[in-house]
Order: sequence, then C-alpha cells, then structure tokens
Amino acid sequence: MKIKTAPADVWAEYQDGIAYNHNISLYDTVKRNEKFFIGDQWSGVNAPDLDKPVFNILKRIGNMQMAYIVSDDIAVNVTPFIDDGTHEAKMKIISREIEKVIEYARIKKENRRVLRNAFVQGDGCLHYFMDMSVQTGTAAEGVIGAECLDSTNIFFGNPADNDVQHQPYIIVLMRRDVEDARKEAIREGINEKDAESNIVPDADTNMMNEEHTHDNLVSVLVKYWKEDDGVHCCITTQTETIKKEWNTGLKLYPISFMNWDEIKNCYHGQAAVTGLIPNQIFINKLFAMQMDYVKKLAFPKLIYDAGRFPNGFSNKIGEAVKVSGNVNDAITNAFKMPDLDASVMALTEKVYQYTQETMGASDAALGNIRPDNASAIVATQQATTAPLELVRRNFYQFVEDGVRIIIDLMRVHYGKRTVIVEETVADTATGAQTKQKVAQVFDFDTLNEYALNLEVNIGSSAYWSEIMQVQTSGNLLTAGVLQDPEVYIDSIPDAYLRNKAAILESVREQKKQMQTMQQPQPQMQGIDVQQMLQPAEAAVPPMQ
Repeated sequence: MKIKTAPADVWAEYQDGIAYNHNISLYDTVKRNEKFFIGDQWSGVNAPDLDKPVFNILKRIGNMQMAYIVSDDIAVNVTPFIDDGTHEAKMKIISREIEKVIEYARIKKENRRVLRNAFVQGDGCLHYFMDMSVQTGTAAEGVIGAECLDSTNIFFGNPADNDVQHQPYIIVLMRRDVEDARKEAIREGINEKDAESNIVPDADTNMMNEEHTHDNLVSVLVKYWKEDDGVHCCITTQTETIKKEWNTGLKLYPISFMNWDEIKNCYHGQAAVTGLIPNQIFINKLFAMQMDYVKKLAFPKLIYDAGRFPNGFSNKIGEAVKVSGNVNDAITNAFKMPDLDASVMALTEKVYQYTQETMGASDAALGNIRPDNASAIVATQQATTAPLELVRRNFYQFVEDGVRIIIDLMRVHYGKRTVIVEETVADTATGAQTKQKVAQVFDFDTLNEYALNLEVNIGSSAYWSEIMQVQTSGNLLTAGVLQDPEVYIDSIPDAYLRNKAAILESVREQKKQMQTMQQPQPQMQGIDVQQMLQPAEAAVPPMQ
C-alpha cells in the first residue's frame, strides 16, 4: 500500500474516515450519549406544560463501574526475555523510570478519562508523545507525555480491525490555535507567507462541543504509518504541510486503544450508555407523568352550583358569599379523583432496579444493604461485578500496551540520562551493609540490545501482594519462624516503613551489642571467680 503524505490526500483519507463514522451513526450516538450522561436528558422535547425530572441512573452506574475498574494502583515489572540474572539492576532502573513517566504524564488521571470515554462513547484512547519543552539538564531533552482522545478524533486505515499495531495508517485529529500551527510550520521550514495564507481557521461540526469554542481554530491531522525502518509521521492541514514526513524511530504506534464492548468487524466499540438510554427515557417519562397527575388530580376539587353563585365562589376566610335563592340550599361539595394506580410506581421502581442489577450496580455493589453478614455481602458484590471482568481485562491490556509504548519512546529519545539507583554499601569498620541512593548515568540506547518481556501487574494483584507480604512476615515473626528482626524489617516494602534504612542500622547495632554481651567472660588465673562472688557473710566464722 502506497502511503500518501500530500495535504490534499491526507485530508481525503480523513474525509473517508468521517464518512465511515457517519455510516455507523457515531457522531449522533456520541453526542446523544454525552448529553444523557451529564443529565441533559430532555433536550429537544417540546412539552412546555410538563415537568422534566431527571433520575440519572446512567451516571450512577457509570461511576460505580469506572471506580471498580480503576480503584487499585498500577505496578510495572520489567524482565528480559531470557533472564540470566545479570540484568536485574538495569530492569529496576527501567521500572523506576516507567513509574516516573506515569506520575509526570498523569497517566492515572488520563486512564480515568479513558474509561469515562469508553463507557459513554464506546472507545478509550491515549496518544503518547515526547514533550520537548521540558529541560532535563542532560544532552537528551524532553519527557514522555500523554493525552486522551475522543473516539471521534481517531481514524484507522482499516476500520474493520480494532488492533492498533496492525493498521496500515492512523490519523489523529487535533483542533489547534491557528497562530500556534503557523509558528510550528515556520519552524519546520515552511515559508512564512505560505503558512499565513494556507493555514487558516476552519469549522469542524463533528467535534464535540465545537459550538462552544472560539473561531480561531484549524484542523490539524497527524498521520502515522509503518515502514521497514519503523513508524513514520507527517503533520498537515487541509491545504498545507506543517511538518514533512520523518522517521520517528519507533517500532510501535504511539497510541493505546480499547473498546468498552467490541463490535465485530468495526474498530469502534459499543458504549454502555447506548443500551441504557431507552430505560432512562422510560423512567423519566413515568416520573414526569406521575408528577403531572399529582399536581392536577391528587388534591380535592371544590364543586358548586354556578346558578346559585352567579359571582363565583370564594374560599377566603371571613369573606361574604353572595348566593341566589335559599341560602340553606346553597351547598358546595368536594370531589376527589381516584388514587393513582400503585402498579405505575411499582413498574417504575422495577425498571430502575432491574437496570441497575443488569449493569452490575446492585444494592450490594453500591453498599445499600445492612452489613449483617460480611461474607455474603462480599460474595454478592463479586457475583454482580463479574460481568465487568471482561472490561477490566480490556483495560489491563490497554495499560500494558501503553507501557510498551513508553519503553519504545525511552529507547528512541531518552539517550544518556542521570538516574537514581540504590546500592548496597559495606562499612569498612563494622562490616554492616546499608542501602544508599546514588546518582549514575544510564544509557537508554541499551534497550536496543535485547528483547524485553513485560510483566505488567495492575490493580489488586500488585496492591494485595505487598499487603500480604507485610502480614505474612508479621505472622512468621509471631510464630517464631522468623527470629531475626533484621530479616523481618528487610522483608517489609519500603513504602510501608518510613526511615527503613535507619531502623535497620539500629537493629544491627543492637545485634552487635547482644553478641558482645553473650561472649564468654575470661577467668583470672589461680583465682576462683565463683568464690569471689560469694556473699561476704559466708567468710565469717560461726559464733560459739
């Protein structure tokens, strides 16, 4: 497949992607889902006399499911494909740098946005890049960053396949300020006059909330494709090239992608909100009609004879009422309409309940039951959240793909950088060993020398492994299996014991003092030490 890089050709491929999205009604679905999720659920309904209540079941279910998936932390463990035990220190450095990227790029926050997009829009996407504006103090500048993309802003070359790395090309749509786009084009060698005349504001009605943005924006297309020497890229607008084709040096597309629920032969997924909207509409309508009934018919109606009250009937206190004919015959009556059928409210509650339960948001999962039996509650929660395990596995694979991309970016861009490592240092006087943090230069180009086998531990597995390690070590110490306090303290993860190095040093000093005290005492030659220690009274002769 011949890759096209001319602005007009890239724009034509972008238009093909838009046409495909329109064929599957992606834009209308996403806009509708977004409105319903935030609570704008009566948009476009022409009923001026009807109250419009919103019982947003979608948001409650969505927040519960997203919180369940990302409630735990992310841990990364990197090991070489063939582990001969000689690369342990290097693997620790790489793992620590990955954790720094996750912290700096706010990957955990972006992951929450990704899950929110997947629940509402059907897809979650992260775009990784090098932020060269950050000064690192070394020859290799820049750090890794990440941004969350809407499902409407990414276009696959093969829309029938949702595997990112198998795509012939990928186009990412960005809406950028015109002046910023022009400045970047000029820095990349584009003539200033051409940049000003060709890079102009345009409208994109397919963007989310585009009507709420200012007019000084231009659509910028970032196109990635793979060749034999790696991933290539170019950046264009409709009529101008901002940055010409270049080899990024990457082996992987810098994009991680997931579906909430996969659709066969389509790279876009099915959003959870889409299937819940009919239930949400039904619930809102039933509540609206019940509220209207209560307002109009729940209170008694006063009935009077208009012939006897020609001037109308007033119910004001102390006011004289004018009647025609005999006053004793002028009797009013109050009429009460039949009560609302109880089945209406019961049906509303059942729809509400069944909708939550089918989505795993039962009372047990939401914590709306009394904790009389903790084991039963835990079992019920696990049973109701079981359908979410498939989505959770998709998310775990999404995070693992992101870690692989981070390592690929490190391999290409990080070069030689100063890192902090822990080294074991022995005291020449006492022989005691302590761990110290030292700075050293690490060459990330060495990542090209061997293949990496990534083991990415995510969620409760990483969190509970550390908790169980602390609890198990404590149980072994209590049971007497562990009798050395130094071994016990050294087995506790650093994050759970502040000032661990100083505590270990204190324990070692105590051990030395105990060993010194337990050494055998020397005996004086020719003198019975035990006799010297006898009480003085034993040497006094008995009285006659």
